[in-house]
Amino acid sequence: MPIKVIADNCVACGNCADACPHDAITIEDIAVIDPVKCVECGNCIDECSSDALVKE
Repeated sequence: MPIKVIADNCVACGNCADACPHDAITIEDIAVIDPVKCVECGNCIDECSSDALVKE
């Protein structure tokens, strides 16, 4: 199940990018997840304080 960014909730704080062990997340206006690098471990979801990340 890929991890999706809910743009309306994302505040681009960077917590998810810091938590990602595979450097799959970059911060632009919102978090952007590289689907090639992402292994869907869920670390980013656990660290997101604005509930902007979900597994689809």
